[in-house]
Amino acid sequence: MRDDGVLLRVDGVGKCFTQGGRSRWACRGVRFDLHGGEVLAVVGESGSGKSTLLKLLAGRMACDEGTVSYDLRAEGNAPGGLSDLARLSEAQLRRLARTDWGFVEQQARDGLRMNVSGGANVGERLMALGARHYGQLRGEALHWMERVELDTARIDDLPGTYSGGMQQRLQIARNLVTRPRLVFMDEPTTGLDVSVQARLLDLLRELVEELNLAAVVVTHDLAVARLLAHRMLVMKDGQVVEQGLTDRVLDDPQHPYTQLLVSSVLTP
Repeated sequence: MRDDGVLLRVDGVGKCFTQGGRSRWACRGVRFDLHGGEVLAVVGESGSGKSTLLKLLAGRMACDEGTVSYDLRAEGNAPGGLSDLARLSEAQLRRLARTDWGFVEQQARDGLRMNVSGGANVGERLMALGARHYGQLRGEALHWMERVELDTARIDDLPGTYSGGMQQRLQIARNLVTRPRLVFMDEPTTGLDVSVQARLLDLLRELVEELNLAAVVVTHDLAVARLLAHRMLVMKDGQVVEQGLTDRVLDDPQHPYTQLLVSSVLTP
C-alpha cells in the first residue's frame, strides 16, 4: 500500500469485549488518515471508546476488525508507504514504540520508571537504541529537561520528588528524546491544577510545532482539543459521530451529540 503524505491510516477499526457471556463493541468502524505534523483530537465522554481506540492505534491492543497502517520509511525497513501493524513482528512493534512513536500516559507515573533518576528516565530510550556513552546520555537528558522547562539541577532526583506537573513534563521529555514522528497522548492534562494545565498545553503546542510532530490526543476537554488539534473526531458509544477541522466542529457542530458536548461541560 502506498499513499504519500499519510503517516497513519485507520480503516474500519473495531474492538469487541466479552464479559459475562455478552459481547460489546468498545469501538467500531473508525476511519481516518493522519498526515505528518498533524494533530488529531479524539473527544467524547467516558465510555465513548476513545481510550480503547488509542490503544489500538498504538499497537497495545489487537484489532478485531479493520486495520491500522503506519508509514515505516523512517525505520529503513519499508521502501515507502503504509504497513499493516498486524503484520509486524513483536520486535518491530517494540522498536516503533521506543523510537518513532511516543506515548504520554494520563498518569505520568505509568509512563515513568519511578525508581531511577529523572535523567535516567530520559536517557533510557536512547540506551534501548544502543547509546552507551555516559556523557552523551547525560547531555541529551539535560537538553530535553531544559526543553520541557524542568530545572536541570533536578536531573539526579527521583521522579517521586517531582510535582505532578513536573512528572508530566519529564514523561514528555522521555518520549521526545528519540525524536519520534508520532505521539499518542491519553488525557495529558488530567489531574493538574488549572495554571499547570495551561502552561503544559502551551509547551505541548510549541513542541508539536517546532518538531513537526504528528499526534493523536484523547481528551474529554474541548479546550484542550481547540488549543492543540488541527482536526477533531467525536466518539459516542464506540462510534465516530462527527469529524472535521477542529474550529469547524466546535463552532458549527452538526451532530446532536456534538452540539450537546459543545453546549455543556464534559466530565472525565
